Amino acid sequence: MPNEKKESSEETAKLDLFKGRFVKAMGKRKTACAQVRLYKKGTGEMIINNMKPGEYFTADQASVAIQPLKFLKVQRDYNVSVLVRGGGKSAQCEAVRNGLAKALMANDDTLRPMIKAKDWLTRDARKKERKKPGLKKARKAPQWSKR
Repeated sequence: MPNEKKESSEETAKLDLFKGRFVKAMGKRKTACAQVRLYKKGTGEMIINNMKPGEYFTADQASVAIQPLKFLKVQRDYNVSVLVRGGGKSAQCEAVRNGLAKALMANDDTLRPMIKAKDWLTRDARKKERKKPGLKKARKAPQWSKR
C-alpha cells in the first residue's frame, strides 16, 4: 500500500510538468503520426507514449527524435509530450523529429531558416505500394511462358 501512494505521487509530479500553455504540432513519416506538445518554461523533460525516449526507442532512434532540440540548444527550455502511433519504430522516431521541428518553428518563427536547412520540415511521404490483382507483389508478375 505505501508503495502505491509513492508511485501515484511521482506520477502526479510528472504530470504537473506537462500542464499549462503549449504549442501543438503533428509530425508524419510513412504511416506513423506523432502529436507533439511543446510546453514553454520547461525543464527538459520529454515523454513519448508515457515513456522516456530511451525506453521507447533505441539509443540511436532516440537521438534522431530529439535532433531539433539538440541542434537549436533548447533542450532544457521546454518540456515535450508526444503521442505517436502507426508505422514502425524507425518511422515513428522520424515522425517525432518532424513534429518537434514544426512545433519549434510555430513557437519561434526566426528558427525556420535553420530548421529548413536541416530538411526536418519536409514530410517523407514514401509508403509501401499496394499489391495489384494478378501480380505476386506490387510490381512483380508471375513468370511468363510462351506456351
